[in-house]
Amino acid sequence: MSYTMTVRELKDRLDKGDDLFILDVREPHEYSMAKIDGSVLIPLGTLPTSLEQLDPNKEIVALCHKGMRSADAMGFLLQQGFSNVKNLVGGIDAWSVEIDQSVPRY
Repeated sequence: MSYTMTVRELKDRLDKGDDLFILDVREPHEYSMAKIDGSVLIPLGTLPTSLEQLDPNKEIVALCHKGMRSADAMGFLLQQGFSNVKNLVGGIDAWSVEIDQSVPRY
């Protein structure tokens, strides 16, 4: 099983209407600057106390600015028993460059 997803794969899946939980683990000030519509902000530091907000039966795609914090979040969630978690390669920065140029880069 692959634990990563490219921004193109995410866009294609969203366009098809796939039911994904997009978990944004950045900080609130980052989220206010740039976000993927439909994503849910749970900063990485609060993730351990926010697990009740996540459905273990749903596919979760974690993202951050460039992919490092979301990789940590993915690893943590896998350790907590979540089995269908992916890290968005390149994060919101790649989304802005490759998918939606209206999303600001920072």
